[in-house]
Amino acid sequence: MKYFSTRSNNYNVESSEAIKTGIAPDGGLFVPENLPKVSLEDLKEFSHLSYPELAKKILGLYLTDYTDEELSDCTFSAYTKEKFETDEIAPLYKLNDNTHILELWHGPTCAFKDMALQILPHFLVKAIKKTGEDRDVIILVATSGDTGKAALEGFKDVKNTKIQVFYPEKGVSKIQKLQMATQDGSNVSVISVVGNFDDAQTGVKMIFGNQEYIKEASDLGYVFSSANSINWGRLAPQIVYYFYSYTTLLKNNEINAGEKINIVVPTGNFGNILAAFYAKEMGLPVNKLICASNKNNVLTDFIQTGTYDRNRKFETTISPSMDILISSNLERLLYFMSNKDYELVKEYMTLLSKDGKYTVTDEIKQKISDAFYAGFCDDNQTKDTIKEVFDKFDYTMDTHTAVAKNVYDKYLKCTNDTTKTVIASTANPYKFNQSVLSAITDVASDVDEFELIDLLKEKSGLEIPQSLAGLKSKFIRFNTVCEKDNLWGETKKFLTK
Repeated sequence: MKYFSTRSNNYNVESSEAIKTGIAPDGGLFVPENLPKVSLEDLKEFSHLSYPELAKKILGLYLTDYTDEELSDCTFSAYTKEKFETDEIAPLYKLNDNTHILELWHGPTCAFKDMALQILPHFLVKAIKKTGEDRDVIILVATSGDTGKAALEGFKDVKNTKIQVFYPEKGVSKIQKLQMATQDGSNVSVISVVGNFDDAQTGVKMIFGNQEYIKEASDLGYVFSSANSINWGRLAPQIVYYFYSYTTLLKNNEINAGEKINIVVPTGNFGNILAAFYAKEMGLPVNKLICASNKNNVLTDFIQTGTYDRNRKFETTISPSMDILISSNLERLLYFMSNKDYELVKEYMTLLSKDGKYTVTDEIKQKISDAFYAGFCDDNQTKDTIKEVFDKFDYTMDTHTAVAKNVYDKYLKCTNDTTKTVIASTANPYKFNQSVLSAITDVASDVDEFELIDLLKEKSGLEIPQSLAGLKSKFIRFNTVCEKDNLWGETKKFLTK
């Protein structure tokens, strides 16, 4: 399996090179030359596999330059009960006869990003060797909250790597900030950026695309890579859990083999729902992909109108991991929907950078509308949904999952589509305890984070994750703040330490 850039035909690389590099030298994203197909018989066979066994099967279709032994080492080292506190890795919770919640937050940082970022370091270490790279890798990450901590946890003390995370100073929850600021590891750095997530993401992309910075880093003995979902090694593992949700439904006799399901994903950067789209194109029986947004509803507008326009107010919400106006992975979808027309994709991305907007062709708009439904909700609706689900089902969901449930309810009302539905649950409610608690009960605004954790346990009965229970006693290591145009300055300092 070869990988190409979404913006030119200049690159034809193995998966190990795509994973090591993170982003194509022309600024495009690496995509596989084709999407492998999975049959109905394969799905039946998959229903008998454990999560790491299934991950090996699916990832082996894409990472064809990795040996069977290497894939086994990656998958069985990443997906363990010790790390995810459950044998299932990604449990499927039955809310009612039609609705199931795919809990993707049982990993060490309590967010769905662990599903990919526990395995990416294994991919990358092997990629360094496979490509003959003699420099160390510097991984740069822009985060709206969850990716940063998950990447830091995955890469801490990994040999021949350094990792630096940039997050918006006022754009993450207190728990998310504490998780990053107290991170262990000799090879890690955390910087808060004056601005929003898009400022941080744009700054990191500019470093990747600056030849002078690339040379300076190389002279210091480093090559750039990314742990954001722009890296194929981050995106590919996300395909696995959609197959796992389907095979779990099969195993539990909730559906028949070949029966279609809907998938609902709360999304900002479009990576999580793109993985579901890839799964569908591979042969997973999917009826509709439901793209759920908060008030930063740029994706909703795009899917409904065909015009992507980031020229709007950036909203700070109680679902901060979705507070994004530039959805990087949408570029990969455009490449697919345009029949690999890299010149057209490059034109769209140039317009986005220059004017902040672009409009796709009628043909592409129709293809997207056929595959996706899109909706959004505000903070009040998010809280109402948390309370409604808590009261009706005695189930506690975080603010991002509540956005997905709210949009799914709107879809249901609009279409009367009773297809069995899987909702991707992307974070543990404890990560957003203030918002979750205020939705289900009265809570004072001056209660500190750790009292909130105890209150949420008392109210919900949810076990406190080990990683959050120990936060209170951890030392704050990182408190540097930088301007959005000085990310490279902070990276250079880190590389010369």
